[in-house]
Order: sequence, then C-alpha cells, then structure tokens
Amino acid sequence: MTLPLSGIRVLDLTNVLAGPYCSMVLGDMGAEVIKIENANKGDSSRSFEPQVNGESYCFAVLNRNKQSVALNLKDPGGLKIALDLASKADIILENFRPGVVKRMGLGYETVKAVNPSVIYASLSGFGQTGPYGKKGGFDIIAQGMSGIMLMTGEPGGRPVKVGIAMNDIASGVTALSGILGALIGKLRFGTGQYLETSLLEAGLAWTAWEFGAFFGSGEIPTSTGTRHRRAAPYQAYRSADGYVTVGAGSQKLWLVFCEKVVEKPDWPSNPLYITQALRVKNADALERDIEAILMQESTAHWVGKMDAAGIPGGPVFGYEQIMNDPHIHARKMVHDIDHPIIGPMKTIGLPIKSSGALSTIRMPAPWLGQHSKQVLVELGYSTEEIQALFEQGAVFDQYPEKDRPK
Repeated sequence: MTLPLSGIRVLDLTNVLAGPYCSMVLGDMGAEVIKIENANKGDSSRSFEPQVNGESYCFAVLNRNKQSVALNLKDPGGLKIALDLASKADIILENFRPGVVKRMGLGYETVKAVNPSVIYASLSGFGQTGPYGKKGGFDIIAQGMSGIMLMTGEPGGRPVKVGIAMNDIASGVTALSGILGALIGKLRFGTGQYLETSLLEAGLAWTAWEFGAFFGSGEIPTSTGTRHRRAAPYQAYRSADGYVTVGAGSQKLWLVFCEKVVEKPDWPSNPLYITQALRVKNADALERDIEAILMQESTAHWVGKMDAAGIPGGPVFGYEQIMNDPHIHARKMVHDIDHPIIGPMKTIGLPIKSSGALSTIRMPAPWLGQHSKQVLVELGYSTEEIQALFEQGAVFDQYPEKDRPK
C-alpha cells in the first residue's frame, strides 16, 4: 500500500503538542518523520503522567509513526547531524520561541542555503513578527488573549478554558494545512517556502461566527454555557438522569421537535418563539419550558424520540462513556498497538476514513533515541564515528542494548 506522503522526509524539531500533532498526521499519511529530541531528556511530554515502565503513555499516543534521534544540539557533532538531516528533508517543523532556532544554527535561511526547495514551518505562541512576537506562549495564554476564555463557560462566571488544548491543536492543524498546500505547490512548481502560524492566530481563525457578529454589528461574544448564539433550541438540557443535547435550531426542525418530541404543538405560535431570532432572545424562557418536560424522562428516552423524528440529539457523555461506546469501537477510534517498552497499549484511531490509501498507524511511538544509531548509519557515518559521537554525548539512546522492533 502506497500512502500519499510515502517518500517524503520530515524533520521534526517540535515539542509537546501543537507541532507533534502536525507531524503525527504527516506520519500517518506515510511521511518518514524523524523527531529530533534533546539528549537525555527528550520531548517535555515524556515526563507526563501516567508512566508505564518508565514511558509516558500520553507521549506515546501523540508520537506514533515517528523515529527518535536524541541529540545534544549544543555539541558541534550533534548540530552537524541535525544539519545533515535538514539538508535531506522535504519538510521541517519547529516550535521554539522566535529567534531561538536561528541562534542554534538551524534557522530557515541556514537550511535553505543547503536545501533550497525545503518546506520549513514554524509554530509559535504569537507569530514571528508583531509586538508580541518574542513572547513565549502556551495554549492557556492563547486561549485567554484570543477572547475564547471569556466566551466559554456559564454566563456571569469566571473565564473558562476549553476542556482540551484547543489553540495547540488548532495551531497544529493550521500548520498541517499550510504544509500540505506548500507541498502541492512544490510538486507543481518545484519550489519550497517558509511558513509560520501561531497559537493565537490559529485559534482566532476558528471564531468565524463571532468575527462576523463583531464586525457586522459590534456584538461582543460572551459566555453562553452550552447555548448557540444564533440558533435555539441548540444546547444541552437537563433530563431525569443527566443532560441531553438538542439541535433543533432551524425553523423546520423546531416545528418537528415541538410536534413529535416534546408534543407541544402550540409552542410554535407562542409570541416568544415564533422565529429563530426570538427563540435565541428568549432562550431563558425556552430552557425552562423545555427542561420542565425533558426532566420527566431519561436522556435515553429523549434521544430515542429525537432519532425517530430526525432531530439531531444525543447524550452528554463522560470521557469514559464515549471511550466504551460501541459506535466509537465500530469506527475504530480506539486502536491497539504494541509499544517496545510499554507493551500492549491503545492509541487514538484515524479520524479520516477513505476509499483508498490515505493514512495508517504503522508503528508505535519510539523510546528516546531509539533510531539514533540507525539514522547515523543511513547518513553515512562510520562505526568509529558513531561510537565517538555517543561517547562524547552528542548522540543518545535510552536503551542501547535493547533489540529494535522489526
């Protein structure tokens, strides 16, 4: 099976989440991803709990389909290896604070001099330019500064972070789309390019409705709990045993919801609910009316009625519930794999299903420096040179005596 990125070489200089997510997807699509890690310590997420046999399960989930080369980039020998790899890479990713990678001797201009057609992507907190360009940035900082925390949570409450590292993942996905676009351009026109994105901008780019309302009418988006700002009923409502989500925001779905789900055919003529705009304006009253009915039966009861009526709706699951849900397993979103140190483990399945070869999970995440020696051999280093590099601490392998997985 030939995957779309087979033969594409990626040098991954990134750390923690945004960049590693991007390089993982490139690896899933068939790219050869070589992850450069700090000798002895590795990617910061290797320290995350839970640890199984000394390996971070979280790191292992995010770094499949990659090789690990552990280098001391402050050592001339380690930096030379990184430059050798950069000279042969089709794609390079980095997420250091702006200016750092240049000082290290691995910046775009340095690499471009020996690899003119390279696609070089930088991910940072706030971008490579602008008043905040030199600031360090994490997901929580970007969520706070992008306005997202003040539009998340319950009305009148404290600022709330999105439950996942949203801006990190947004940045990784944004970088991925840019890289794939640049790669298509390279294949068509023969030239590479430099591209960059940030946690702040990638998160802002996902606020299309809020952006439109702000510039269209000056509306300031605030927290609305689970409600939608443009449609109602479109939120989570209490049931007899939990919460149930209802997606009946359009006029057509609203009429069906009233007639076939809650069996209130008089609601559409209620002056408060005649139009979608009025339902949004009177969302408090609508919530009271709907919950007075939904709290009489279980979530499963209401989901069944909505399914029968063609109304989008579902339960509000805890993470343990969705991870054990038969639909998720039918869709293969929990994937079993054998890790060389952890042993049998589970990783997130492929979210894209395709009719042809597009992506696969071929190998587990590597231990720190698992492929250091192998990659040096492929670069043409002699046995004596490799031994010297290990002895001087320029290169590292956490388990030098362990057999490599086939």
